[in-house]
Amino acid sequence: MSRIKNPNDVMVGIVLVAIAVFALILAWHLNVGTVDAMGPGFFPRMLAFIEIGLGLAIIGQGLVTEGEPFERWFPRQIFFVLASIAFFALTIDRLGVVIAVVGMVFVACLARRQTRFHEAALVAVGMAVFIVLVFRVGLGLPMRVWPMGNVY
Repeated sequence: MSRIKNPNDVMVGIVLVAIAVFALILAWHLNVGTVDAMGPGFFPRMLAFIEIGLGLAIIGQGLVTEGEPFERWFPRQIFFVLASIAFFALTIDRLGVVIAVVGMVFVACLARRQTRFHEAALVAVGMAVFIVLVFRVGLGLPMRVWPMGNVY
């Protein structure tokens, strides 16, 4: 009989602890300083220790409370969602925010076979207009909107 009652919570907790340990390894060489004069390593370590605590709490909850069994993983969805994020990150500086957002939406829509092109196009255009209105017009952030446009 398995002691794990909620495998989803246990796996999430393990992932959180693993990410926090990785962050601790990366920030370990940074000077912590004191409470009065915090160094560059104080905040990353503090966040990593908090994340470890939360991850352990989630693992403990997964061992005590009942939950759903694991669902089947679909690599297609994971791949295209991660690919859409990578597309956005690689294109926003050179091609501008409009093309980056539209491309991101279309790449992410490839994750689901039932997505209709006209629905994806409406979402892409709506998101691009919203982002330009909020960040460029409303907040006045210096960002490239089109590939040949100025940043300012």
